[in-house]
Amino acid sequence: MTFAEPDAGREPIGTEIKKMEKNKPFLCKPVGKDYLWGGKRLQEDMVKETALSHLAESWECSTHPDGISRVAGGAHQGMELSEVLKKHPEYLGSHGGGISGIPAGQLPVLVKFIDAKQDLSVQVHPTDAYAKEHERGQQGKTELWYMMDAAKDAGIVYGLKRKAEKEELQRAAQEGELDRYLRKVPVKKDQVFLIKAGTIHAVGAGCLIAEIQENSNLTYRLYDYDRKDRNGQKRQLHIKKALDAADLTQSEEPGQPLRVLRYEPGCARELLGRCRYFEVHRMLVNTERRQIVTFRADEWSFRILLCMEGCGTVTFEDTMLEIYRGDCIFVPADSVRMRIHGKLQFLDVRC
Repeated sequence: MTFAEPDAGREPIGTEIKKMEKNKPFLCKPVGKDYLWGGKRLQEDMVKETALSHLAESWECSTHPDGISRVAGGAHQGMELSEVLKKHPEYLGSHGGGISGIPAGQLPVLVKFIDAKQDLSVQVHPTDAYAKEHERGQQGKTELWYMMDAAKDAGIVYGLKRKAEKEELQRAAQEGELDRYLRKVPVKKDQVFLIKAGTIHAVGAGCLIAEIQENSNLTYRLYDYDRKDRNGQKRQLHIKKALDAADLTQSEEPGQPLRVLRYEPGCARELLGRCRYFEVHRMLVNTERRQIVTFRADEWSFRILLCMEGCGTVTFEDTMLEIYRGDCIFVPADSVRMRIHGKLQFLDVRC
């Protein structure tokens, strides 16, 4: 895959320049999830408005049926994002809208925040092939975690310390002894982890995460610490499916990717990670010494900008958006040129 730089705006050689109005970005209104392990940081740190008592996840840019984002302003105000994309398939672009198996109106990715006040369950997400066969053609789930913050003793589960057989892991899960097989990894702010489908994993308490994932909500719980839900019932486990879908070989200690900042006036960029489903960059904007940083999506694919830190403005044509930490901007393919002002950090998601 190749991707144009945000400020490139070059037309492919031999193609006619389109004489048409460019597509306009818009803010997304998220959907909240109140899983029992969630905390209050998304409400308190990012001012996520919700009637939920605690907010475990905030699905910022989603077309998944389990939680569809809405448009927060502009011509599509209040519409579900999936409906907007059905009406305007050109917003996905010639590449972003042409990924095999993605239905009309659906994004290939889902972007969310996670606030883990408690440990998440030890779990597995299936591969595309497993999900297609066993989950009525759904997508599997590969995901990337960016650690926005982490408590001093925070950690994650990432795979197995040694190769194991299904039978011994099933017995260990049922007897509460799974812990001795799991690879535990300490984490800190600004680290990145790519969790491939099939990897046994868990987010530990004290992690605040931005997650970029396939457009899927398939999770097989392998172990959940015998916790009970608000009705006093233990949450359902999916041990057989989890072990059928899991990679049971020894996992290597997850290293951090080589990250090289590329500087230009008012902005720096670095690649955080890529896989066959998406590519994630971090963009640091600081216009204290420069008035304008420009950005646009080319005709090949949409972009998603997730604000991680800071505040500022995004301006295009006769519109100005005030941007704060936690805001998410959907940038349609072949978009108008945006002018970004302020001191902000974004994740720039591309497909």
